[in-house]
Amino acid sequence: MTANEDIRQSMVAGSFYPGNPQVLENMVKKFLDNAEDKKIKKIKALVCPHAGYIYSGQVAACSFKQVTGNEFDSVIVIAPSHSEHFDFNSIYNGKAYQTPLGMVNIDSESCEKIAASDSQYIKLSRFGHRTEHSLEVQLPFMQVALKNLQIVPVVMGNQSKTNAESLGTAIGNLFKGKNILVVASTDLSHYHPYDTAVSLDKKVKEFIKNFDIGGLEKAFLNDRLEMCGGGPVIAAMIASKILGARNSDVLCYMNSGDTSGDRSAVVGYLSAALY
Repeated sequence: MTANEDIRQSMVAGSFYPGNPQVLENMVKKFLDNAEDKKIKKIKALVCPHAGYIYSGQVAACSFKQVTGNEFDSVIVIAPSHSEHFDFNSIYNGKAYQTPLGMVNIDSESCEKIAASDSQYIKLSRFGHRTEHSLEVQLPFMQVALKNLQIVPVVMGNQSKTNAESLGTAIGNLFKGKNILVVASTDLSHYHPYDTAVSLDKKVKEFIKNFDIGGLEKAFLNDRLEMCGGGPVIAAMIASKILGARNSDVLCYMNSGDTSGDRSAVVGYLSAALY
């Protein structure tokens, strides 16, 4: 493997977010400036959307604003797979992810530790990372908001009960007492009329707001609500609970109709903090 193959190159710069570093940095800073700092202490996990920044960037900024200026030993990013099918949690086994803002180093030690804890459901792999946008779009926000960033990039294949629970439990147990942050990447309902979307997404908001892991998991697995990253959110909630989180705030909710003006078929976005 060459050194270059060890770096996961940006796949969606220029489409989901600007490819020009200065334009991108300015855009992210503007979103963060427009977000409210709720002064929440001891945040263990965030929930963030992963659409194009013009649609969901302001919602994502509501989450990252809460940790701006902070430094974590590691940020564990859990994202769904939109393009590849596999039945495990895939932790990228390279050196770094690249965005227009530079390299994001990978915390290889933590990656190996998590993978070793449950070799059936968690593996070091390239699966899910090659073309996936849902993890990559989180990184420019972290590069602007956080100090000395290093990540554990996880893409969940099949969002089954076992995959979500094994990952969440592993992270919680391995990093208890450590200074880490978990970031779960998800959008909500897809392509419904505006009012239908708001009504569907309200269920997700309530489960997250009430820190109701069992309720969310049951509804998600039985297709009673729509989230493309339901598994990552469940894993993050399980991990954060083991890490000591007892509270949850939904920080912001919007859908693409709020920014584009087209309310005929929208996608829902939510940001939340577990602390």
